[in-house]
Amino acid sequence: MIETSLILDVDTGIDDAIALLYACASPEAVLVAATAVAGNTDARQAAENTRAVLALAGRGDVEVALGRERPLVRRLETTPETHGPRGLGHAELPPPATRISDRHAADLIVAEARRRPGEITLVTLGPLTNLAVAVLREPTLPQLLRSWVLMGGSYRSPGNTAPTTEWNIQCDPDAAKVCFEAWAAGAATNEPVARPLALGLDVTERAKFTPDHMTALARRAGSRPDDTRATDDADRSVASNPVIRFVADALRYYMEFHSRYDGFYGAFLHDPLAVAAAIDRSLVRTEALTVDVELGGTLTAGETVTDWRRVWGRPPNVDVAVAVDAERFMDGLIERVGGLAERLAALSKTVADRGA
Repeated sequence: MIETSLILDVDTGIDDAIALLYACASPEAVLVAATAVAGNTDARQAAENTRAVLALAGRGDVEVALGRERPLVRRLETTPETHGPRGLGHAELPPPATRISDRHAADLIVAEARRRPGEITLVTLGPLTNLAVAVLREPTLPQLLRSWVLMGGSYRSPGNTAPTTEWNIQCDPDAAKVCFEAWAAGAATNEPVARPLALGLDVTERAKFTPDHMTALARRAGSRPDDTRATDDADRSVASNPVIRFVADALRYYMEFHSRYDGFYGAFLHDPLAVAAAIDRSLVRTEALTVDVELGGTLTAGETVTDWRRVWGRPPNVDVAVAVDAERFMDGLIERVGGLAERLAALSKTVADRGA
């Protein structure tokens, strides 16, 4: 088994939380650290949510660092209508017992990349603010990382924030431009630099999680009742397994949002798919393309402008995911997160039995 050392840069809302669980549940993944950025929530709330989810997953040992708390240039926007007032939908978790790292997120990313050059895969699941700060502090970061995988952009599909823009890029387009240009510059040097792998809405909206998937996840975990639904007497899931309860309550908020705005009762698992592809790239098919970020457009600021016809004559700087095996991804998520939930429940029972 080939291990992948991961740093996850997150703005922990609902799908970031599921992505963290996926990483913790994946035997191939070595979770080195998590870094928090403003996006779905403010950065401090994202750091708190991240630590709480890692504690739920039995990984309170993972370092969590706070990053920049606002975009490079523009004003901060968050999405309580999509992710709930604290970012985790209807779910509630105990306050984390662990402290935020003394390191700034950008410093952590640079230091870990320097400490183990060519080994770290950085997965950015929110706006690219922290990565932009990191690469401005260390211009050779593209050479130091093994790879960079991002959930962000809309390359050949409508946007989800404005007609042509995706949320993570639109939140801080100036940061996205810094990052894309840094990797393009790195590729022009004598040292080889892997192109970033970008998973945009073109593929992430094919990873659609439904109530039937939730039932399958509960069954894999051995949780009862396996439909996980809240009862008439409670607005929270009554599932017996704590991880399943959390996932059900968090995703129910997401499903309600998509029911109101997108015409289906389900949830797009954008961020977990990006983590899965970072671990197993055979899940996606890519095309090497030249991508730039629009900063000045009145209607299109934050658009990932993609040169599909190669009219610019510039070398490709991004591997854009154009197809995904969504069924295999969803089966893997159910197996991994369900298995993690089952193992944690068994461990909790063993500890309780010994204490009785």
